[in-house]
Amino acid sequence: MKTPAEIVQGLMLANDAFSQLLGMEIKALDLGYCQLSCSVTAQTTNGFGIAHGGLCYSLADSALAFASNSRGHQCMSIDTQIAHLAKVKLGDTLTATCTEIHRGKRTGVYEVRIENQDHKLVAFFKGTVFVSDQIW
Repeated sequence: MKTPAEIVQGLMLANDAFSQLLGMEIKALDLGYCQLSCSVTAQTTNGFGIAHGGLCYSLADSALAFASNSRGHQCMSIDTQIAHLAKVKLGDTLTATCTEIHRGKRTGVYEVRIENQDHKLVAFFKGTVFVSDQIW
């Protein structure tokens, strides 16, 4: 079976145009765990001049995908939720930390904490994935 780095960096992120477009970088990776970061740019702000909520969601969703797939089985999300807890501003650096809460034969549950550069929690995300029989 492939290592988490072979799966996530070599197969997933290398072919993930959207995560690359947003400038996501892997900071840490292990079985059932992923830490990603990206910066808030002018292209990712909304009409209020703050980060579009989709940026935090996309960062969390990618962290979920990488953490859940790191064990070698292809996984896809079946339910996700996000709570935006604080304003995210232009120039902020966001870090998403995804942790596996439960991993069963067919489903997995993960939480993602998104913090800014000051370690302030700005969003909280929960995701459930379907664990397929397909191996990376």
